[in-house]
Amino acid sequence: MAGRSEGDGPINEQAVANMYSAMRSELNQLYSKITELEMEVREHTLVINAIQPLDPSRRCYRMIGGVLVERTIKEVLPAVQRNKEGIEEVIARLNEALEKKKKDISDFENKYKIRIRKPDGETKDEGGKKEGTAQGVLVGPAGSNE
Repeated sequence: MAGRSEGDGPINEQAVANMYSAMRSELNQLYSKITELEMEVREHTLVINAIQPLDPSRRCYRMIGGVLVERTIKEVLPAVQRNKEGIEEVIARLNEALEKKKKDISDFENKYKIRIRKPDGETKDEGGKKEGTAQGVLVGPAGSNE
């Protein structure tokens, strides 16, 4: 952007808000990808724990690129372990990227003096509106005629 002439970066509040929103979106994407990969690691661990004690010559099936192939445990176990290790390495890199993104967002917040409003209205002029701000609906058990 034309931040050099301004000295502070984006020209107006809307541009700052858009950049901040984009950064928060990237942060959320990193969180969701890490969570997804951690679930895959747990699945790989379950498979490894299930087939490890079995006879290495026993047949088993493995999905490779959408195709179910028949192999032996001796062939499948090392491949599953390598996949798990690869996923763990990716998770480690994503965690590093996540920490960097958190730092970037924190720096951005400090630079533009961004403060997040609390949902219960603690930071802005909503001190008198604290009571009754919940938007949820309370519903009793189904079929209850009390």
